[in-house]
Amino acid sequence: MTLEVVNPNAAGIDIGSRSHWVAVGQNAEDVKEFGVYSEDHEALCQWLTKHKVTSIAMESTGTYWQNLFSSLVAHGFDVILVNGRQTKNIKGKKTDIKDCQWIQKLHCLGLLSSSFLPDSTTDIIRTYSRHRQNILQQSARTVLKMQKYLRLMNLRLDVVVKDIVGETGTKIISAFIAGERSGKKLAENRHYNCRKSEEEIAKALQFNGRADYVFALKHEWGTYLHLQQQLNEVDAQIKELLTDIIDKDDNKKQHVATQKTHKRKNKNTLRGTDMNQMAYQYFEGIDLMAIEGVNDATIMSIISEIGLEGIKKFETSKQFTAWLRLAPNNKISGGKVLNHHIPKGSSRLKIALRNAANAIGNLKEGHLSDFFKRICYKKGRTTAINATARKLAVIIWNMLVKEMPYESPTQYLFLDEKRKLGLVKRIKKQIAKFELQPDQLGFAIT
Repeated sequence: MTLEVVNPNAAGIDIGSRSHWVAVGQNAEDVKEFGVYSEDHEALCQWLTKHKVTSIAMESTGTYWQNLFSSLVAHGFDVILVNGRQTKNIKGKKTDIKDCQWIQKLHCLGLLSSSFLPDSTTDIIRTYSRHRQNILQQSARTVLKMQKYLRLMNLRLDVVVKDIVGETGTKIISAFIAGERSGKKLAENRHYNCRKSEEEIAKALQFNGRADYVFALKHEWGTYLHLQQQLNEVDAQIKELLTDIIDKDDNKKQHVATQKTHKRKNKNTLRGTDMNQMAYQYFEGIDLMAIEGVNDATIMSIISEIGLEGIKKFETSKQFTAWLRLAPNNKISGGKVLNHHIPKGSSRLKIALRNAANAIGNLKEGHLSDFFKRICYKKGRTTAINATARKLAVIIWNMLVKEMPYESPTQYLFLDEKRKLGLVKRIKKQIAKFELQPDQLGFAIT
């Protein structure tokens, strides 16, 4: 039995941090090593052109592949990026030469499939978004260090306020670093929404006189303020980029979203941007915010990780959920399902959908909340989060690809909507009780 050659003019590249090994055949003279500089990339492209190569397969090794990938695409080659799990060689001695020849052989026979790559605009947004997430993680670690030094100085700010970098905590830390040591004076910075009284806050802020911890706290506070400034700069850059994308497309620019006062905004979401309106225009009139549990962070993950054009590359919702690794990986032998676990690996979009699913699990009512609780009762919360995240992915795919609006079988009412309906119900009850007529009220009763 022989395998048919699908890509006759194919090459395989084994990516490395110091050099790249390229194979255009299975003989020794068909393999050559190139460096990683720009002139080496140019020489590699010239060598491939000389050997009449049209299609190239390369491994996605770290970030070393990106510059070479751009050079190859610029020279007109058909390049596919392959997951390293597909190119594992058979058992035996492993060398760079054998690896690139093995990749070339698999690609010639059409046994390799390309990984998903976003378009250039989405890739730029992804860079800003991921950089922003890294800054948020650094900021969170800095807050933990500040909390530690405050605790060591016997300033139990973490006990009396929910967030030590909230409005109350920020004013207290700023005053303390400025030189104020009196607990009563520091407690005067209490915001009126704080649950603890000034007296209790003053009791918690009794400084023990450790100057070394004060010095460390000043450094961490300066780092935190610097990171917050960087966040503002990144947010402004993302807003400018998204606005530019929308302004260049009349189809996006014409849409106007409805206000959603019931959606809570997290303090770590994009600052200075109406994400509801921005997302409605970016997705060309598709309202993803209508889904309960989906917030600014979820929308930003969809825009930066896959984009509107990227999600359309998946022909079915099953392919999309399988790419996200939210679909069960059924292993069948002898007609029997051995296991059906969710595959390992968590992309940033998968994490965002799981966070949204977890938020849905905390809701008291709603179609998706009922689905979550039904699965949670049968198989536990972890399985319910995965199942709801998969359901969210299917809903989002249908909305963006098929342009289907989200219509929940059972309407979910947010808190302000419940209060309004309750008020109307009470007014109608009072009207019926006192037998009031429409002419007495000045308006018609429906």
